Amino acid sequence: MGLHLAQVGILVYFNSNSIYFKMASTSEFRNGLCLKFNHDIYQVVEFLHVKPGKGAAFVRSKLKSLTNGKVLENTFPAGAKIDPVRVETREYQFIYKDDLGYHFMDSESFEQNSLEEFKINSPQFLQEGAVCLVLVNTEDETVLTCELPQHIEMTVTYTEPGLRGDTASGTALKVAVVDDGPTVQVPLFVNQGDKIKIDTRTGDYVERVK
Repeated sequence: MGLHLAQVGILVYFNSNSIYFKMASTSEFRNGLCLKFNHDIYQVVEFLHVKPGKGAAFVRSKLKSLTNGKVLENTFPAGAKIDPVRVETREYQFIYKDDLGYHFMDSESFEQNSLEEFKINSPQFLQEGAVCLVLVNTEDETVLTCELPQHIEMTVTYTEPGLRGDTASGTALKVAVVDDGPTVQVPLFVNQGDKIKIDTRTGDYVERVK
């Protein structure tokens, strides 16, 4: 049987008591896979296997550079070999932000690291003390990406009051400022002082926290 090792980007096969490795190809593409390409490190953000009626099959992909944040589109021949990057997930705690970047502390080693904004998903929702998951290139210990918790809770510090009769409506939206910083579209029944849950992947309102 085969077991995908998501953090390594290779396929491991178990055959009786033996283990052997097969380097990844485009058939192993998945969102989040990190690979070396064009003298840079990229992460697969989107891909599509295409089998045309005539001609060779290919894989259409969108790759995000983990060194500058730019996204490029590239087409690979089906089955083309790729060079995966060995990565590891670690927990980092956000400490503070200054002109040098966003400062985090490794939850295990207590070492501090400064990250550029483009490496962080939804940096506007970072809260002091938040524990995030970072992806580290184990070859040189550089941080590639930083993911906030999927859901966070923030307090509405300003929003226009809803009109009478709007308290039960969840379809119409209005702008709310949370924790005196970022803005979120919220239902009309949400009021100033309410605590709400936000999806950091999209920046969308999820629910009001009671």
